[in-house]
Order: sequence, then C-alpha cells, then structure tokens
Amino acid sequence: MTDDALADLRGQTVLVTGASSGIGAATAERVGAAGATVVLAARREERLAGVVERVEAAGGQAHAVPTDVRDADAVDALVETAVERTGRLDAAVVNAGVGEVRDAPLADVDFETVTRTNVDGAFHTVRAALPALRESGGQAVLVGSYLGSHPSAATPVYAASKWWLRGFARSLAARYGEAVGVSVVSPAAVRSEFGHGTRDRTNVERYDEGEALSPAQVAASVVFCLRQTPPATVAELDLYRRESI
Repeated sequence: MTDDALADLRGQTVLVTGASSGIGAATAERVGAAGATVVLAARREERLAGVVERVEAAGGQAHAVPTDVRDADAVDALVETAVERTGRLDAAVVNAGVGEVRDAPLADVDFETVTRTNVDGAFHTVRAALPALRESGGQAVLVGSYLGSHPSAATPVYAASKWWLRGFARSLAARYGEAVGVSVVSPAAVRSEFGHGTRDRTNVERYDEGEALSPAQVAASVVFCLRQTPPATVAELDLYRRESI
C-alpha cells in the first residue's frame, strides 16, 4: 500500500464479508467513500444490492457477490471474481458471523451453525484471499468481539469462536506478517441487527442510541487499520464505550 492510503484508499480493492448489514455494510460504505472498490459478500442478495446503491451514491464503486462463507468452494469463487473484476485484492475484511441463543442448555446450542460461520467461514476467507494479499502486500482485518477476550456464561460457543479468531489472527501474523498486515478489531456491543434469529430482540431493539457502539464507529476502526502503511500494522484494536472500559 502506498502513502496515499494515509489519506484515502483510492485504487485499492477491498473485500468485505457479512456486508449486507451492520458492521459489514457500514465498512463497505466507508471504504467506498475513501476511494476503494468494494467487493461485497453475504448470503442476502437483495440486501447487498441496497449496500451497492449506498456505496455508489457516496461516489464509490462496489460489486456484489452473493456468497455463503461456510462453503469453501463459494469463497474461492468469491475471491477469484474479485480479482477478475478489479485486477487485484488489497484487503479482506473478515466480518461474517452469527450469534447463538443466550443461556441455552449446552445440549441445545447450535454448535455447528456458529462454528461453521465464525470459524470455518473466517478460515475459508483468509485461505482464499491470502495469495492475492501477499502479492499486493495487503491486509486482512478480522472483526472479533469483546467476548474474544472474556468468558461468556450466556454464549459460550460464540465466545469461543471469537477466542479462536484472535488466536488465528495472531498466528497468521506470526507466519505471514512480513508480507501481509493482520489486524483484529474487537468491539463491545454494537447497535446492529446482531441477534436476528437467535434472540428475542436484536441489538437495535435492545439498545437505545448511544447505549452501544454504532456500526459506523466500528467501521471507522476497521478503516484505521486498513490505512496503515508497511511496516506498520495494528495488531489488535479493542473498541468499547468510554464508561465500560
């Protein structure tokens, strides 16, 4: 990445998974506004189309590639499409993830869905993107969670998946850090659609404005990581509300 990345991301291609809503959508909009071409991946095609419209309305360029990150072949095709359409890949924002039902008996926890998305999906994305990122000297930013550093009695499998994500990221940095920047952004509660399908209320319904972080605030931290130039990188960035520190 060039020194211009300190001011903007012009000329770069950034892949964002989980881009149909929340942190992923906010990141796509911010990255597009900074001048990058954004490749958007998620399962909900109609929601991706709306994000593409918002990116383009802000002056950016975006391509939607509906993808289930749990499918390794689909992720391979996603990265191939990104490179074919733009000629390069400078960054991958690994954001796709799901939660679990709070306080469920361990025998009832949907272990497979959580781990296939949060663990397998992250692995598939990094594995597929790594050759192109090494070629461009680019970056991988993995979106973790406060619960990746703290235990969770209510959601043990989700928390464990985020602990794994941090360990995976730090190990990637140890192996590939001279060629690829690797960052983990770990926010506390975010006022988004998180919890849809697993809880009686999403975080948008659970928290009033200002009671939790906004997706835009997390997106700003992701872009801060993307704007670092070699040899600098952000290893881990924890993002909390001030009074919760």
